[in-house]
Amino acid sequence: MIGMFKYHLSIKQLKQFFDAVDKKGRVTFNRPIPANAVNPIVEVNLEDNKLSAYQDDYTQGYHRGGEYVKNVVLALEKQHYYKQINLVGHSMGNLEIINYINDNVNDKSLPQVAHLVAIAGHYNGLVGQSETQNAKINPKTGEPEKMDSAYRELLGLRQTFPKNTAVLNIYGDVGDGSHSDEDVPVNSAKSLKYLVSDRAKSYREVEIHGKNAQHSKLHNNSQVNRELIKFLWEESN
Repeated sequence: MIGMFKYHLSIKQLKQFFDAVDKKGRVTFNRPIPANAVNPIVEVNLEDNKLSAYQDDYTQGYHRGGEYVKNVVLALEKQHYYKQINLVGHSMGNLEIINYINDNVNDKSLPQVAHLVAIAGHYNGLVGQSETQNAKINPKTGEPEKMDSAYRELLGLRQTFPKNTAVLNIYGDVGDGSHSDEDVPVNSAKSLKYLVSDRAKSYREVEIHGKNAQHSKLHNNSQVNRELIKFLWEESN
């Protein structure tokens, strides 16, 4: 299995590799992955990490980001065949990953996504987006009362999300009354539930609290690390 998208873990037998994706979608690795590598982690670095050409249409930009993810998967397949992979995203990486899954759900030639980890995913918008910032969600289903265009683009996942994919959704609340990690509203992150939980192999949410729940600190948070290790390698999903 391979872990993807900017995440650092320290655990016995894991090896980390890096790749870069340029704006044309070309993938390069810092070194080959050995055939005997145990649970290698691939950190993906996108040159177009702000989707600069899509500032006025992030809905289409996330589809482009999904193409970057697919190019990485295909480049890895040229090195070794992986029956399954794990995908780990933070912030915008989550929208690129979920669009990769949505856009390629019928492509059986691609490896199965065994585990999906979302960290601080703004599925239904960011702090400052007036139309969805304060959108309430149904506590049972996760359905938001208002949906932005990027979220509506993903509604088909309610019928197509892979049934063999286990999902862990991690998000933060800094406790300042904003109900957010300063960038992502809690309810925006929690709206992932409505898209995938009825079909996913399993779905679990973890809310992180306090100053280390701030958006950029979540991927250097010891509690998040423990949850990731448990979910990816210790639990039987």
